[in-house]
Amino acid sequence: MSETSKPGVTPPKPPAPPKVRSRSLVLVNTGEGKGKSTAAFGIVMRALARDWRVCVIQFIKSDKWKVGEEKIGRQLGVEWLKGGDGFTWESPDLDKSEGRAAAAWQLAAAAIAGGDYQLVVLDEITYPMNWGWIDIDDVVTTIRDRPAKVNVVATGRDAPEALIDVADTVTEMRKVKHAYDRGIVAKKGIDY
Repeated sequence: MSETSKPGVTPPKPPAPPKVRSRSLVLVNTGEGKGKSTAAFGIVMRALARDWRVCVIQFIKSDKWKVGEEKIGRQLGVEWLKGGDGFTWESPDLDKSEGRAAAAWQLAAAAIAGGDYQLVVLDEITYPMNWGWIDIDDVVTTIRDRPAKVNVVATGRDAPEALIDVADTVTEMRKVKHAYDRGIVAKKGIDY
């Protein structure tokens, strides 16, 4: 017979629910490894399952790239902006790339400050921050002073220390040997 089923023993009461809903979170996915954006898009799916309004702003990827996460995100109602024009080493005009990043940040700052979204993903924002294209202090202040219900996920390598300091959780993706790097080539389809 368990202790709680003995006469005169009452089970413990569960804790009372918090009176104030906890503040939103800031998550940073950084590091040399793969999966930073993928993890952020997983959070997008969870947010959509909770009927949250979601906005994704990509600072490097261009309109030329057609990727599955954008396609399904848009179908599910995600506001999606590609603010970049591709990798900097492919850019024919770095001044134009910088201008696009600055414009993308203005839209991102408005999305965060406006409070209409419960989740704003700043995909690959660390690159224009580190290159001086957008002001680190402005990004950090906007994130820190966001409305209480706005969650932010920032991704990219070499997250600036100030961004890490404002985060609730920082995940560092480590680079490990990928199967392809070891000469293992994936087969098409699944064998049963």
